[in-house]
Amino acid sequence: MQKTLPNILVFASGTKTGGGSGFETMVRTARTRPPILDARICAVVTNHLHGGVWQKAQAFGIPAEYWGGPYDAGGYQHFVKHFHADYVMLSGWLKLVTGIDPARTINIHPGPLPRFGGPQLYGHHVHEAVMAAYRRGEITHSAVTIHFVDERYDRGPIFFALPVPIEPGDTVETLAARVNRAEHEWQSRVLNYVVHGQVRLVGEEVIYESEELRRLLRPEAH
Repeated sequence: MQKTLPNILVFASGTKTGGGSGFETMVRTARTRPPILDARICAVVTNHLHGGVWQKAQAFGIPAEYWGGPYDAGGYQHFVKHFHADYVMLSGWLKLVTGIDPARTINIHPGPLPRFGGPQLYGHHVHEAVMAAYRRGEITHSAVTIHFVDERYDRGPIFFALPVPIEPGDTVETLAARVNRAEHEWQSRVLNYVVHGQVRLVGEEVIYESEELRRLLRPEAH
């Protein structure tokens, strides 16, 4: 008897002509044998009609929905219900999320949180702010951060934080490329722990299946 896989609904903005590399990586890792992400990407929602994310979804045969707003609780709840989503993954989604279960809603962010988060700090803006702080001697690392989503930008409980060292010769572009590679390496692996209950949000507390897993996902905390 074939097992029932968790349904993951992805929200990804991308751009009018590109983007969506995180979404693409998740689809590919769900289709490896054995799968890295043992789940089903049931659909993707994007705010760019026929944009980069949309085009990737068409190539993969994944249902894609355009959403032009308003980005309110009712809209999010509609998509979750319509696609029978067990979990929601935000992968480069630039809109505030409201009205859905924080314990089943996950975001990936290309920098250390909470310092380098908020509505103005996304994409290259994050890397610019991180490099500026590095040049002032305030930090030595960037990070890939994954967290459960509450109704504030980049402020939900963090359960994965991977330090990404900044090198003396780094530019915004080279740092961005290295962070992006780390995102692609870890996003599906970490999401898999969540959709199979090995990492859970109970109230405001993140619960790990084991101390070993906690040490793996939060190395900077030790």
